Amino acid sequence: MKAIVLEAAGQVGCRDLPMPEVPSGWALIRVGWCGVCGSDMPRMFTKGAHRMPLVCGHEMAGVIAALGPDTAGAPVGDRAVVFPLIWCGACAACEVGAYVQCEAYDYLGSRRDGGFAEYVAAPVRNLLPVPPNVSLASAAMTEPAAVALHALRTTGLPLVGRDVAVFGAGPIGLLTAQWARIMGAKRVFISDVVAAKLEMALGLGFEYLIDATEQSAVDAIREATHGAGVAVAVEAAGVPQTLLAAIRSVGRGGRVTLLGNPSADVTLPAELISRIMRQEIALCGVWNSTYSVLGGADDWRAVLNAMAAGTLDAERLVSHRASLSAAPDLLRAIHARTISASKVLVGAPIGPELAGTEGSEL
Repeated sequence: MKAIVLEAAGQVGCRDLPMPEVPSGWALIRVGWCGVCGSDMPRMFTKGAHRMPLVCGHEMAGVIAALGPDTAGAPVGDRAVVFPLIWCGACAACEVGAYVQCEAYDYLGSRRDGGFAEYVAAPVRNLLPVPPNVSLASAAMTEPAAVALHALRTTGLPLVGRDVAVFGAGPIGLLTAQWARIMGAKRVFISDVVAAKLEMALGLGFEYLIDATEQSAVDAIREATHGAGVAVAVEAAGVPQTLLAAIRSVGRGGRVTLLGNPSADVTLPAELISRIMRQEIALCGVWNSTYSVLGGADDWRAVLNAMAAGTLDAERLVSHRASLSAAPDLLRAIHARTISASKVLVGAPIGPELAGTEGSEL
């Protein structure tokens, strides 16, 4: 099969690999689309991965191509999304279903081969069916959309009638903003320094947009809320300045969720620490999402239901689609900042949804 292989940091190319082994309890997935996460870029081009060579990619959807020996529960030919975390099932977190806190987890796309390939192997328990009216391109964004939802749910605050601020209008930030609107937020403020990202937010129907190159996001939010601040601020850029701004933008008893992968150390000024203490502001960390192997009401099912209902628009965030052979050059250009991109999907053509994608731009 064809796959994009990370040989070492900065050494990424498309080459032939053996088909994945499919043990009992696992399935072979013919990958339709796999999204490029913000964490994939440093993994491929600067930091490297836990082991190399490696096939990256953990935001995937495709078609079940085969099952391992004595395996049931996932009909061959069905479309499915893949929860990429493989939990141990034996630690204290796994015993209560908190799989993302597993003490000995494996992970498709970072610790074992993932979805930047024609095929990937995954446990059957990690598969969910894609609703009939949801495209594979949308379904491939279930993972980031679930993380965005979890970022708001983690605050523990009901959002109906409350103001929310999102710092960073990349794909994860815009997914978070959509969830805030779905959850009943009164206003959703979105701040970024890239005009094209704010234009995409405008296209999604958001009106409280802040170009942080022209005005202070904190001042704009404080003015709009008459000094009260927002109830929830989500830091979705991973930049020290936006984390400080997010903390300063919330009001008393507010919540700040750290969602963006950190790009550098952050120093909190004493006055800001004092404000956190005196106004009882809580900082929440998020790196993943909830998934129920028993079919409970988890973040993943909520995403698929919202996509099926048409209330969550993930596919509009896609700026580029590329085949496996074209993707390495596209990703190198994005890393070098010679191309600006929102969500990038990598696919191996298997049907009408994937036709004509050789390095194409939407």
